[in-house]
Amino acid sequence: MSDSPGSAAWRHAARADLLTFARRSERPEGGFVWLDDTGSPDPDKQLELWINARMTYVFALAHLGGVGDTLRLAEHGVTALSTLFHDDEHGGWYDVVDAHGAPRDHAKRCYGHSFVLLAAATAVAAGAKGAQELLDEAAAVHADHFWEPNAGRCVEELSQDWSVVDPYRGANSNMHTVEAYLVAGDVTGVPVWHERAAAIAERIIGIHARAHEWRIPEHYDHDWTPVPMYNDDSPADPFRPFGATPGHAFEWARLLLQLAAGQDDPRPWLVEAAEALFARAVEDTAEDDTPGLAYTTNWHGEPIVHERFHWVIAEAVLAAQALHTYTGQAIYAGFVSRWWSEIDEHFVDDTTGSWHHELTPAMSPSTRTWRGKPDAYHAFNALTLPDLPLAPSAALTIGAEA
Repeated sequence: MSDSPGSAAWRHAARADLLTFARRSERPEGGFVWLDDTGSPDPDKQLELWINARMTYVFALAHLGGVGDTLRLAEHGVTALSTLFHDDEHGGWYDVVDAHGAPRDHAKRCYGHSFVLLAAATAVAAGAKGAQELLDEAAAVHADHFWEPNAGRCVEELSQDWSVVDPYRGANSNMHTVEAYLVAGDVTGVPVWHERAAAIAERIIGIHARAHEWRIPEHYDHDWTPVPMYNDDSPADPFRPFGATPGHAFEWARLLLQLAAGQDDPRPWLVEAAEALFARAVEDTAEDDTPGLAYTTNWHGEPIVHERFHWVIAEAVLAAQALHTYTGQAIYAGFVSRWWSEIDEHFVDDTTGSWHHELTPAMSPSTRTWRGKPDAYHAFNALTLPDLPLAPSAALTIGAEA
């Protein structure tokens, strides 16, 4: 790679290497598979909705950025989402299916459906065949089943026929819903998606995170009361860990700035909250200048799960870049430089071109929570979004930068 870590030339080369690795996930029979560390399909893994939707998004965005052969892969993903994962009887999508498309989990979850919406909207912008129909259904499913008007947020999980709503509510799925709603709003031009994204952010961040010293409560009961001890016996859970998740604070900070950048008269609290979330996450994850950032902390900011995940540092560098872009403050540029150096030294796998998904605090490979390299979404965003404005979404701006 040329130039210093994180420079435009460095990121361009790293993105090309990452996409070369990501192409290995294509399954000729349909969909994208979970890859192991070497880039071979993991035979013990079924087909996962979140992986297939995120890979569809990556390849659609890559096509918009001028990368050859990626429109075909985006359409491959659209087809899988429209067939393999689709519930033809009740609508919506299964979280997990086997090689033949038989569901292994019948519940309908907001997390996976948010990525279907994100993938569909981005694929529409890319001109992928079948994407408009996918977007139409994904938007209707979110509006009709997941959006909870009185709460101004989305429910987490419903039964296959949509008749039973699980009492658990989660911030993680709502965060990715904000991301998907911003892209859907930009691609469709329908303002309700941005309005709902703002409503979610105001409640989870403006109310709950603010009340918890900018550590974000991730888990809630049916009426959105935080459950701070949720999963205290399973602190390293990949989707619902105990405590605060600083990586999500970084992710939310970027999304708040994207919300602000897309408004004619942005609410001042958005930037205030983005800066506060970033500062708290940095303070809580700094461990004696050890490289990388801890996965989770308790409610006093003490790290609980010390492993370093690639997605956490990817979101950290994106948040720092977004804050530097929005505020112009030099301190954020310093974090950008530091974290790109750490990514280059520790996370980029020079053998395969992909990123190590999990490392120990000593920066050696770990499989405590994640095995293999399931998808390229976080790394691809980190290598792509710094070239683009904060608003509108990358789906509408990346082509101009290609």
